[in-house]
Amino acid sequence: MKKFCISISRQFGSLGRPIAKVLSEKLGVNYYDRDIVEMAAQRHNLTVKEASAMEETASKFAFMKFPLGVGTTAAQDKLFEAEAAVIREVADRESCVIVGRCSDSILEDFEHHLSIFIYAPYEDRIVNCVNELGMDTKQAKKMIADVDRARDAYHMRYVKYLPNDLNHIDLMVNSAAFGVEGTAEFLASLIRQKFFD
Repeated sequence: MKKFCISISRQFGSLGRPIAKVLSEKLGVNYYDRDIVEMAAQRHNLTVKEASAMEETASKFAFMKFPLGVGTTAAQDKLFEAEAAVIREVADRESCVIVGRCSDSILEDFEHHLSIFIYAPYEDRIVNCVNELGMDTKQAKKMIADVDRARDAYHMRYVKYLPNDLNHIDLMVNSAAFGVEGTAEFLASLIRQKFFD
């Protein structure tokens, strides 16, 4: 088996995070998500809460005006650089699945990297938010709009393209077609063909 890294970008409500978790289990590799923020925060002597606040503020750049609120532009950029360094170190060290944090761009030049974007039709995303996250329909619609905007802004700020830009994605999959388990198994099968000897 070649050492490989899978980066997962996703729409809010597409169940991308649980799919990535199940995928890592099926492949027998580590899964990284919020741990990236924790590791980057430790490097800058920040609490995870402080780092998360800075990260979230940075992601809203596209529709927020200065001043930014929590943290400075320089501090947010420093946190992103620390997260990028952690992502590269993890990918250098081991096979893994990494969710978000512009890992698709950060690892674009890695030899054995696959960039996956998970999406779902809007109505399915609403149903997932209601059934899986316990939101009502109004909350679900607002969260989908807000989080999609924030993720798009974060991506544009740091890598200058949207998370669903086809020029930077190896594979897009509609999670509504197979569900969490089925999507994870479908992806695992493709990844095994590509990277397992």
